[in-house]
Amino acid sequence: MLLRRVRDTREDADAVRAVAAAAGEDAAVWSAARAAWHQRVTRHFAGTDPEGCWLAEDTSGRPVGAALAGRRDTLWGLTLLAVVPEARDKGVGTELLRRALAYARGTLRGMICAGTHPVAVRVYRRAGFALHPLMRLTGPVDASRLTVPDGPAIEGGTVHRDLMDSVDRRLRGSAHGPDHEELLRHCRVVVADDLAGSGYCYLDDAGGVELLAATSQRIAVRLLSSALLSLPPGATATIPRLTAEQEWAVDVGLAAGLSLDAGGFLCLRGMRPPRPYIPSAAFL
Repeated sequence: MLLRRVRDTREDADAVRAVAAAAGEDAAVWSAARAAWHQRVTRHFAGTDPEGCWLAEDTSGRPVGAALAGRRDTLWGLTLLAVVPEARDKGVGTELLRRALAYARGTLRGMICAGTHPVAVRVYRRAGFALHPLMRLTGPVDASRLTVPDGPAIEGGTVHRDLMDSVDRRLRGSAHGPDHEELLRHCRVVVADDLAGSGYCYLDDAGGVELLAATSQRIAVRLLSSALLSLPPGATATIPRLTAEQEWAVDVGLAAGLSLDAGGFLCLRGMRPPRPYIPSAAFL
């Protein structure tokens, strides 16, 4: 087995995507949009964090595993750890995680959004991460059941970068920095900033909340409600990756008629779940 760094090229991004798809249970149902998003995320981290991005290849040069990790200020995050089924139980995942964790040296906190695969969860726990179960809200939005937001929330953009980084530092101790640039290319962002606090909410084209951060629960509720109300009538929304600390989001989602289910873990080291906060699976 050969381990090498992921290069910021289309070929390497395609290799990482192929590994991730083969490693997942839904490999056959990846949409073109999801594949494109995965490629953009891979190239983003290969460009900003080359020391945290690794590809494992077998003796024939075929990609069999991949890891993507990033560092923002004093926070390290793992975006991807995937091994194709035929290469499992051979130490590939362990070595990839070791390389990715080496990139965490000097940081104070760590974050991973994990699925439910028992081996991965066990590995993260052994690496010192606390496991926080996650919930998800999905379904068509019934706007008539939502309370009108208590203040303004506006369409945001690059002009709000400093505000968003400031909110990030307050909640998780580290700004997202260049991640905001990538998110702004592919998602809408709703921003609020007044005496009640500050915050932002990224919403993707499919009606999913990609990332939400706010300095107060009142602002978080306003942002999430405004984001849901901005969707076309009858549109399906997804509010993923909710820890038990995000009951405010559960209340908003249930009020909008969404259904609640469970799955996955937010794995944290050196920190408690930020609140109010909905992490991004890719950008954490």
